[in-house]
Amino acid sequence: MGVYVIAYDIGTTGVKTCLFEIENEIKLLADATMEYNLYILDNGGAEQDTEEWWEAMCVTTKSLFKDKTVKKLKIKPNDIAGISFCSQMQGLVVVDREGNALRRPMSYMDQRAKEEIKKGIAHGIQIAGANIFKLLPYLYYTGAVSSSVKDPIWKYKWIEANEPEIYAKIYRWLDVKEYLISRCTDKFIMTQDSAFSALLYDTRKGHEGWSKQVCKIVDVNYDHLPPIIKSTDKVGGLTAKAAEELGLVPDIPVFGGGGDASLIGVGAGAVKPGATHIYSGTSGWVSTVVEKQKVDGSAMIAAIVGAQADRYNYFAELETSGKCLYWAREHLVLDEIDAYCEKYHVAETRENFEARYTSLYDYLSEVIDTAPAGANGVIFTPWLHGNRCPFEDPNAAGMFFNITIDTGKTDMLRAVVEGVCFHKRWMLEAQERKVKTSDVIRFVGGGALSPVTSQILADVLGRTVETVDSPQNVGAVGAAACIAVGLGIINDIDEVAAYIPATKTYYPNPDNKAVYDRNFAVFKTLYYNNKKAFKALNG
Repeated sequence: MGVYVIAYDIGTTGVKTCLFEIENEIKLLADATMEYNLYILDNGGAEQDTEEWWEAMCVTTKSLFKDKTVKKLKIKPNDIAGISFCSQMQGLVVVDREGNALRRPMSYMDQRAKEEIKKGIAHGIQIAGANIFKLLPYLYYTGAVSSSVKDPIWKYKWIEANEPEIYAKIYRWLDVKEYLISRCTDKFIMTQDSAFSALLYDTRKGHEGWSKQVCKIVDVNYDHLPPIIKSTDKVGGLTAKAAEELGLVPDIPVFGGGGDASLIGVGAGAVKPGATHIYSGTSGWVSTVVEKQKVDGSAMIAAIVGAQADRYNYFAELETSGKCLYWAREHLVLDEIDAYCEKYHVAETRENFEARYTSLYDYLSEVIDTAPAGANGVIFTPWLHGNRCPFEDPNAAGMFFNITIDTGKTDMLRAVVEGVCFHKRWMLEAQERKVKTSDVIRFVGGGALSPVTSQILADVLGRTVETVDSPQNVGAVGAAACIAVGLGIINDIDEVAAYIPATKTYYPNPDNKAVYDRNFAVFKTLYYNNKKAFKALNG
């Protein structure tokens, strides 16, 4: 019998609470989900509610013990050996001395602090959107700079400027999971990766920690920042109050965990230097583990602090990855359900059709697999919310290119998947300019549930692609790995890969290489050939 742990995956729209058994593998036994709200404000604000987060945690934790597998194994709350978190990052939760949230948390999506960033860093002579006299010392200490209106610093400064009565009561600045950890333990901490994403973290060897110099540059009160710990460190034991509300028992060890960008790679088993994983959720990325900080400003790629000591994730992000498939489902699939049912004499409603396919993405995969590689020359660009890497342009948009009178919807659906994969190849090749990426790629996220998508990715990249069990839950797996290291079950995160074996392997089909190389070459020209048009329409 192994060790049982609970990991909370705190997303933008809901929590997924997972119960794992750790023995020879990190095995998912049960999970439960619950949604909560994201409040979008007219002034560019995006907020959430701490009580909704906590309620979702309490409801889902209790429901785990009602699961058939858990009941069969007779797992009880007092069998839980540890708790940890994988979470959305770059939120801002300001609390008083008792840990009470002083206002609703500001999501990473919040972009109301336009005046604050302008006053704070985006004035005078600029490089990459930052004042040159602040940029250079800032980079010296952190290896990164806070030049986006969405960064936590400017949310904090917005509160100072617009809600001074709340600012005066601030005791600690926390991120999302750090607030929930404080709710569990009554302790205030921040993990290294969260501190780095706050862009106030000194990354210099021997100086790791909050940077007083950078706090002065951006005028942040250093005393508001909590102590920094490792992702695998124990914060404390579950309090009696929290245990009662969660349906657990007191004193269960609570560990630091990490952000999604840190722990998804861990949960993928891509932990050793040179290991590359590709993630396809709502957004997507290509990430390679490196031992030194690296930046490619021309391609908007940087090495960020992760969950491992002396390791960085060389990180290239695509704003809309799986979101493109969601768009295709809503606009190219669902509106045709009735026609599909009529054509094949299927006497069922849209709702029944969706039920028959556990997910309509299953139907989508079936349809895509009937179209030839290269989608009969149709190319889709996945920039449905602008783009960040390897070019940054908020005006860039999606398009279907090379549609003819013979083009069918099936070609368009396949082109959507291929377009997302083409962009991942573009980011992978951009990474290759600075680092050596791995020959075998771990593919995770909801997109990796589809064998068709996984094979297309292997063919487009020309590399072997591996998937793992429950690829949509790898963030929670990464949090469970932090518990395992913290409890001494696993020596360190470098050994986690042995506990996360590949379950399926996809080899590139050489017959598809020529058509994908041709289409990829065209794909890369579409942005530069249409850059001015995007600006004219969307600027």
